[in-house]
Amino acid sequence: MTPVQHRSHVDDLLSFIRASPSPYHAVASAAQRLEKAGFRELRGTDDWTGTTGGSFVVRGGALIAWYAPEGTPAHTPFRIIGTHTDSPNLRIKPTPDTGSAGWRQIAVEIYGGVPLNTWLDRDLGISGRLALRGPGGTTDSRLVQIDEPLLRVPQLAIHLDRSVNDGLALDPQRHIAPVWSLGAAQEGALLRRVAAAAEAEPDEVLGWDLMLHDIQPPGYLGAEREFVVSSRLDNLISVHAGVTALAAAATAAGEPAYIPVLAAFDHEEVGSGSDTGAQSPLLERVLSRSVTARGGSAEDWSRALAGAFCLSADMAHAVHPNYAERHDPDHHPLPNSGPTVKVNVNQRYATDSTGIAVFAAACERAGAPWQPFVSNNAMPCGTSIGPLTAARLGVPTVDVGVPGLSMHSARELCGAQDPGHLAAILGAFVTSG
Repeated sequence: MTPVQHRSHVDDLLSFIRASPSPYHAVASAAQRLEKAGFRELRGTDDWTGTTGGSFVVRGGALIAWYAPEGTPAHTPFRIIGTHTDSPNLRIKPTPDTGSAGWRQIAVEIYGGVPLNTWLDRDLGISGRLALRGPGGTTDSRLVQIDEPLLRVPQLAIHLDRSVNDGLALDPQRHIAPVWSLGAAQEGALLRRVAAAAEAEPDEVLGWDLMLHDIQPPGYLGAEREFVVSSRLDNLISVHAGVTALAAAATAAGEPAYIPVLAAFDHEEVGSGSDTGAQSPLLERVLSRSVTARGGSAEDWSRALAGAFCLSADMAHAVHPNYAERHDPDHHPLPNSGPTVKVNVNQRYATDSTGIAVFAAACERAGAPWQPFVSNNAMPCGTSIGPLTAARLGVPTVDVGVPGLSMHSARELCGAQDPGHLAAILGAFVTSG
C-alpha cells in the first residue's frame, strides 16, 4: 500500500471507531458497510434456500458474514477471519442511581481486564442498547449513543493520598462510581436521560446493556503522524479490516477458491462464553446452514469444513520502551513493521508452523511485512478466540494481530501503517492460495 492508501484506510478506520462505541454499534456499522457492498441480512427465522452472494447474520453484538456467488460448489472450503467487537470498559448496573456526600453518581460494573487508572479524569458518554416494550407484548431493541461529557470518574488529589503513585493500585469500590451531577441522587434520572436519547419513554424501557465510553475522538499522534491513538483499537482494528477484506472479496472475478467469512464475536474479553461468543455454536450453525441453503449435503458440509482455515485477528503487544524486560528478549515487535503472528506452545494461541506458513504466504501476496510474537516465559500469556474456534470447529487456526501499546487502556496506540497492512493481508488470505 502507498502512504496515501495507508492514510485513507486509517481515516476510514477512525470513522468506524467513532461510530462504534459499543459492540452493538460496531455490528451496526459493519452491517451498514456490508450492505453498501451488496450484502444482505438474513434472519434466523427466514428461509435461506437458494441464498447466494453476500450475506450476513446479526445476533446482538456479533456478526457472521460470508460471500458465496451463484454457482459456487456447496463443498467449497471456508476462509474464516475471526475477530471480536467488545472492549474492556465500565458497564452500567441494572439499578444505577446512587450517590455520596451530595454528589449524584451511577453504579457501574467492571467489564473485562480494565486498567482502572486509565479511566480516571476522562469525559465519558453512554452507549449501548435498550430493550423496549412493543405493541401486543412484543419487545424491540434500540441503540443509544450519547457523545456528551455526562460523567467522570474523578481522581483523588495527590494532596489527599501521597501514595497514589505507589504501584498505581486502585480500589474499585472507592474509585469507580462516576459523578454526573450535584444534589441528592434522584431515582430514574439516568433512565430518563438515556430513554430521551433513544427517542423512547422511560416506561417503555424493560432492560438495557449500557456502557461508558471516552468521548475524546480517535486521531493521529507523533511528529509525522505515524501513530494512531484511540479507544477500542482492540479489537475494532480487526473488525474494520475484516469488513474491508470481505467487501473487496465480493468484487473478485471468477469462481472463488474459498468462501470468505467474517466472524465478529462478542464477549471475548470475558471468556467468549455466551450465545454470541466464540465458544457458542453460532458460527458452526450459520456456516452449516449456508451450505444446506445452496443445496449441499452433510458430506458437502464436512468437505467444506475439512478444507477450511481460520485466521484469528486480535491486537498484540508491541515492545514497551519503559518495560522491555517484560517482553521476550528475542521478540520485540514494533509499530509500523507489520502485524505479528502470535505463538504460544501451551495453546493460548492456536498458531503452529502450518498457520505461520499460510499467514506468511498471505503477507507475501499482499506485499506486507510481518513480525513474530512470543510472550516472556515468566509472564502469563493472554489468549484470543483462535484456540476456541479451533477447538469448536476442528479447523486449523493462526493467531495474528497489530502490535500496539496500552492494550485495554481507555486510550490505546498502534502504528498508522499496520491497520492497512492487516486489511491487505486479510484480503489476500480469503481470496487465494
